[in-house]
Amino acid sequence: MAVREKDVFEYEYDDETGTIEINLLGSVYGASIEDYPEVMSRVINILQEVPDASSVVLSESRDYEYSDTQVEMLKEVAEAIRDISSQGYISKNVRTDKCESLYQEKLPEVQRIVIDDLRKDPIGAYVQLKRMIRHLNQEKEDSYPQRKRCIKYFIQDVLKPVSGRLEETHLIQQSVELDYITGHHVGDREVYREFFHPLVRPNFMLTKFMSLPPERGEEVDRYRVQEDVEVSVYRVPDQVQPIYHVNPPEFNLPEEKYRLLDAARRFLASHNPESGEFARPERMRQVFQNIGRDMVRDISDQMGIQISGEELEQLTAILNRYTSGLGVLELLLSDPKVQDVYVNSPIGNAPIYISHQDYEECETNLIPTKEEAESWATRFRIQSGRPLDEANPVLDTDTEVPGGRARVAIIQENLSPEGLAFAFRRHRSRAWTLPLFVDSGMINPLGAGLLSFIVDGNRSVLFAGTRGAGKTSLLSASMLEILKKHRIVTVEDTLELPVKQMKDLGYNIESMKSRSVITQVENELAAEEAIRTSLRLGDSALVIGEVRSDEAKTLYEAMRVGAVANFVGGTIHGEDAYSVFDRVVNDLNVPKTSFKATDIIVSVNKIKSPDGLSTFRRVTGITEVRKEWTDDPQEEGAFVDLMRYDSNEDKLVPTDTLLNGESLVLNRIASNIREWKNNWEAVWDNIQLRKQIKQDIVQKAEETDNKELLEAEFTVKSNQRFHILSERVREEYGEQNTERVLVRWREWLEQQL
Repeated sequence: MAVREKDVFEYEYDDETGTIEINLLGSVYGASIEDYPEVMSRVINILQEVPDASSVVLSESRDYEYSDTQVEMLKEVAEAIRDISSQGYISKNVRTDKCESLYQEKLPEVQRIVIDDLRKDPIGAYVQLKRMIRHLNQEKEDSYPQRKRCIKYFIQDVLKPVSGRLEETHLIQQSVELDYITGHHVGDREVYREFFHPLVRPNFMLTKFMSLPPERGEEVDRYRVQEDVEVSVYRVPDQVQPIYHVNPPEFNLPEEKYRLLDAARRFLASHNPESGEFARPERMRQVFQNIGRDMVRDISDQMGIQISGEELEQLTAILNRYTSGLGVLELLLSDPKVQDVYVNSPIGNAPIYISHQDYEECETNLIPTKEEAESWATRFRIQSGRPLDEANPVLDTDTEVPGGRARVAIIQENLSPEGLAFAFRRHRSRAWTLPLFVDSGMINPLGAGLLSFIVDGNRSVLFAGTRGAGKTSLLSASMLEILKKHRIVTVEDTLELPVKQMKDLGYNIESMKSRSVITQVENELAAEEAIRTSLRLGDSALVIGEVRSDEAKTLYEAMRVGAVANFVGGTIHGEDAYSVFDRVVNDLNVPKTSFKATDIIVSVNKIKSPDGLSTFRRVTGITEVRKEWTDDPQEEGAFVDLMRYDSNEDKLVPTDTLLNGESLVLNRIASNIREWKNNWEAVWDNIQLRKQIKQDIVQKAEETDNKELLEAEFTVKSNQRFHILSERVREEYGEQNTERVLVRWREWLEQQL
């Protein structure tokens, strides 16, 4: 049975959402209340028929949604028209016999203004009424007595009640307050663009977006993401939260390309991916990319739309983003400056919020729909293999999109009373490095050199910090300080460590995924069992994504008995060394004696500016844990800072313990190397050498404007060259002469440039 095409201006009303959807496909007018008087008139007529509506959607190749505040303005105009008509102000009966000629002359004009113009141009109608009052008052001065009385009656009984009723509407009130009335040209639509700003949604996508910059917003930053996505950041007066305004190519296409993409999306929608395809998103994306390219080309030929090869690839990428991809989430997660993405419940009532590297918490110009959120939830559930239902209202998983990857947390009913909500913790698509953190000011070169020495010395290190402080990122950067000749095993319940990137760099690394402590999936191995299993996988460095539950006992048990003879690293929530001890012993029930297996605690925290509007991530301490204590390591002096954050200098500074060579952990590392045993000067020279190398990399990156020097590929090459040159110098001169190593390393650096 054929489906009847909707007529232009035909509408449907959803009484559940209070939304009127008006069809404008094929209309000679654009889908805009502010630009087209005929569209405004039709909308006001419909609002007279459906007075309970709270939003209006004009549907063309894009949907234009007007919010309840904007619709309320039009509803007030519709009510004013009804009241003016019902109260008889413009009825032909409103006259006296002696004033019939004046009424015959002036009343039709008022009737035209109210019946016709008021629907199309309310502000223009009001201006016409006010001008008529002014002109009649001027005429009255030179008229004979009877006409004066008639003019007085006409103004008093017709014009003032009609204009006065319009003055009760917010549209006219605000126009007067903002001085839009003075000098207004009847028929000019510019004034309506100040009041009506629809949310726009192309038909092939589900997310609505605010296309215009925020009112009175001052642009403070602009940059591009992945070449074709423009991002602007606005400051708005009296608002502490900036606006993150994303403007990708799919929001700015001509109408014919929207029709093309919508047709292609409908065809692709007929291909229902099996759950196995969702579980392999990269494969599914490639399949959809190939199918989509051919489909866009064929449909463009059928529609007679000429597109270049570059346009074909652009349209295919957009289509793929909103079919096999995650839609607007990909725009946000591909921005390296975005750190967190929040989609709050109830979906559709509020914009997406982000945490930005430079501007902290920001509101975006994107509003997802409930349908889109349900699609995301289904996809993450299938990809992860973990449940998300009434019995399991929380899902922890991860995702990867072109240009970014993220940890995903989802909650739904029964935990979230208003339905689905999402939080995405974005990770770099490329691994973090210590030079990157030196460049950002999170750690200084000496701190980076010391950390490199500790990791290379196969110590057990916990990276502690509050949520979002950067502890996982710093652990990831530290993993690159492990020589590639060593095997690494990672254990995580949600994959956040840069395992794939390290494999691409040639590391011998094995990843294990354990059961989430939140999402209890029976077919996944518990974290403590995963750690025990990792110890059977050969001599390996062991990295735990986060120490937060029963696995803590197993980890410390392994560390105590010496089952792990290499570097051991993990993250844990805690502000400083003592809070880590408190959490491990009192919350996770690890015996105090077992805690002594911790060698180093690296504290990472957010430092706030005095005004509270900005935060900075900083390493605030590198602390060794000594073993000679019984009950309380804090009171018994077991926590000894090697470096401590100085807020005045905004950097880590070495303590006397480090400068004087009194660190027991560093001396234990030295005791395993013949040239360093009982030779603190040699140890300190090596730490300084590592510091200088990190510092040189950052300086060269700045001098040459080559940020690739800070990335993992070059960092790993540099670390390998450092070790190779150290060995060569030792063989040639019988000792590890740091000056000669540095000279040769700098020669190598110049060759690389």
